[in-house]
Amino acid sequence: MSIPLSDPGRTGPLGHLEIHLDRVRWNYLSLQKKLAKGADCAAVVKADAYGIGAAEVAVELYKANCRHFYAAHAGEGVAVRQALNGREAQVYVLHGPFGMKAEEFVRSNLIPVLNSWGDIEYWSGFARKTGQRLPAVIQIDTGMNRLGVTAEEVARLTADPEILKPLDVRYLLSHLACADEPAHPKNKEQLEAFRRLTAQLGLPSRLSFANSAGIFLGTDYHFDQVRPGAALYGINPSSVAPNLMQGIVTFKVRILQIKDVDRGETVGYGASYQVSTPAKLAILSVGYADGYMRSITGDGMVHVRGHACPVVGRISMDLIAADVTKVAPAPQAGEWAEIIGDHQTVDDVAAATKLIGYEILTNLGRRYKRIYSGQG
Repeated sequence: MSIPLSDPGRTGPLGHLEIHLDRVRWNYLSLQKKLAKGADCAAVVKADAYGIGAAEVAVELYKANCRHFYAAHAGEGVAVRQALNGREAQVYVLHGPFGMKAEEFVRSNLIPVLNSWGDIEYWSGFARKTGQRLPAVIQIDTGMNRLGVTAEEVARLTADPEILKPLDVRYLLSHLACADEPAHPKNKEQLEAFRRLTAQLGLPSRLSFANSAGIFLGTDYHFDQVRPGAALYGINPSSVAPNLMQGIVTFKVRILQIKDVDRGETVGYGASYQVSTPAKLAILSVGYADGYMRSITGDGMVHVRGHACPVVGRISMDLIAADVTKVAPAPQAGEWAEIIGDHQTVDDVAAATKLIGYEILTNLGRRYKRIYSGQG
């Protein structure tokens, strides 16, 4: 049967990546309701909001009364500031005063997170030079041994408070290493260290400690500000509890071809999968170049017309094969197959790939145009 040239199955896009911004707002407001009285809910929008689109996310969360945004790099901070387009909000840079001249930091209205004595010395020296009292955040390392001033540097700051006088230290923050495991003893160890070291500094700054998972550890961890990232984007913040967040992504791709294969035939590179009974395969327009990782081989699932269909054979750069034998009537080329959506979450795909939801989101659908829906 001939297919007309206007058939959208051939002339339309090969992939459909929809970002449900109303669900991002819902997740944000849901997290906010869990907070201790007086605590603010910031938003982590680093890595282009975990690959979702920082500009679009920041604008939507601003509508939900979010006024604090955390980027990783200075360039990311500039992009968020530009997206907010003059709206009154604070934009922090987690990697500190790197990647941009200090003058540009100030001109771009960015607030650096100072992570070492060297950072503090640099930013304080620049503040003295300009004669301005510059805003800053200080990160304290409470045991993750990633970024942050050490306990020894806290003691040094306590002994030499003059270095902080040119600075308006808005927040003291730290980061939890094991918050997704509520029973892990490291959580309480870090909480005690955070209380001790912030008290030692004795600054009038507000305190920020909890990430997404940390919010669910209870109000002792909330302090003045929490900084969720993953939970905003639908990733389960807990490794032991059901996900209370809404999935924000629908990712569908086209079936390019339907193939009938006989018993004993093999599928894909390496001939690693052999068909045990006659089967009908759908060849789909997605692969590891689109974030559908090669490690999913043997465990993946897609949904065609709501039916779960196993992915068979190795994942290629641009293509996968799914067994659609049980879908009736048989699917046709041009139909959609759901990769992530109502039937399968980002975490489900991550579990099949032996990865985490963060890795899936930040690599998802690079070749496909993003469609944003649910704007407030």
